[in-house]
Amino acid sequence: MQLDYSTLDMQRRQHPAWRLLAADSAPLVASFLHRVFVVPNVRVMAQADLVEALEDTLYGLRETLGQQVFPKTAQAYVNDWAANDKGWLRKFYPPGSDEPHYDLTPPTERALAWLAGLSERSFVGTESRLLTLFGLLKQMSDGSETNPENRLAELQRQRDAIDAEIARVQEGDLALLDDTALKDRFQQFTGLARELLADFREVEHNFRALDRSVRERIALWDGAKGALLQDIMGQRDAITESDQGKSFRAFWDFLMSQSRQEAFTELLAQVLELPAVSDLQPDRRLKRVHYDWLDAGEHAQRTVAQLSQQLRRFLDDKAWLENRRIMDILRSIEGRALALRDTAPASLLRSPDFAHIDEIGTDIELPLERPLHQPAPQTLLTRVALQAGEADDDTAALFAQVRVDKAALAAHIRQSLQTQAQVTLAALLQTRPLQQGLGELVAYLQLASESPGSVVDESTEDVVAWVVRDEAGTQTTRRARLPRVIFVRG
Repeated sequence: MQLDYSTLDMQRRQHPAWRLLAADSAPLVASFLHRVFVVPNVRVMAQADLVEALEDTLYGLRETLGQQVFPKTAQAYVNDWAANDKGWLRKFYPPGSDEPHYDLTPPTERALAWLAGLSERSFVGTESRLLTLFGLLKQMSDGSETNPENRLAELQRQRDAIDAEIARVQEGDLALLDDTALKDRFQQFTGLARELLADFREVEHNFRALDRSVRERIALWDGAKGALLQDIMGQRDAITESDQGKSFRAFWDFLMSQSRQEAFTELLAQVLELPAVSDLQPDRRLKRVHYDWLDAGEHAQRTVAQLSQQLRRFLDDKAWLENRRIMDILRSIEGRALALRDTAPASLLRSPDFAHIDEIGTDIELPLERPLHQPAPQTLLTRVALQAGEADDDTAALFAQVRVDKAALAAHIRQSLQTQAQVTLAALLQTRPLQQGLGELVAYLQLASESPGSVVDESTEDVVAWVVRDEAGTQTTRRARLPRVIFVRG
């Protein structure tokens, strides 16, 4: 964005973040929203809970500053902050609920982050950020190198450096970070972790904007369904294949890995136990920041799922309306015919246009043009005496049928979701391998299609395997490749 006068003047009048910073009640709005939404990482809050929390805050301020400050009620302030001329809160109704809910808008969160950065910091680290910049440049340079010789030379240089590091460690020479370096890197980690949560809210806002535009086009569309669907799916593909969509999908795939989650949890616990880090008194919620990322990512995924549901409802409604229109036309024809059956005027019967059908005619076919009858040929069978045979078919296959217990599979899914927010089908099969082969795998997929909280990630594939035994007892491993199926706690 160019910081010229006209652009900044328009931003001052229209941008919600600027309006928040310039408002007389900015200390109240910023402190309350930061305490209620940002600090506990609350993505959605019901109106009753939000109004109750604001009433407690207003009561404390009035006891301190006087009863004349902030004269309006808490409900009036909440409605004012969610109005279009403010845009600091997003007011919406979740599916299946008649109570309004609220969430921060991305401009409000950016304004709160800017205000948090105004305070003076006792320690400003620069080394870690310089190393991060250098590492990013190194990744971009190595990742875009097309010469195999240069790539091999760089890998060999890294291998030599690792061998030298191993030799120094074996000799007892350990290069440790001092307290200043640890504080520098931990401060940068904390800032990036908070920025990721804000980025999730902005990504979700972009997906909601797409969903809102789709709903508007569906409400105003009066043409063919094919043209509308082609336009809508093109917009969705443009969002998915954009740089932001690809980056979000790559981050989500990394975060959904169970092994990486466990490694991240272990590393975070080790770092928080360091004396230099514990002296900084980090936020207690930092221990579960990756779970906050999961919750924020699930909100964005649910927004995409709502877009798909909206398209499905559009197709169902269109089909129902078309069928109803056809039935209305047929009933109208029947009603008009019954009305004219006994009361038709004589003038209509004599009219040349009454009961007129366009383009009607008869085809002339002469009798001699028809072919003569030809009897069907008869097949003569050789007269051979029939002999009784012996039944040599194996009927054991009729009794070797198995029944998949879907209730046991569903119980296994529920038990796994008690200890974690979501689990993949591949992880379920690792803890409880397939016992009945392909039929049991199909039963899992059927449970996923019936579950409203399940998600299918078609951009990632999982490989599942099971063992099949023949009559001789020989074991054979079968494998299947399928898109990643994720079961989410309801």
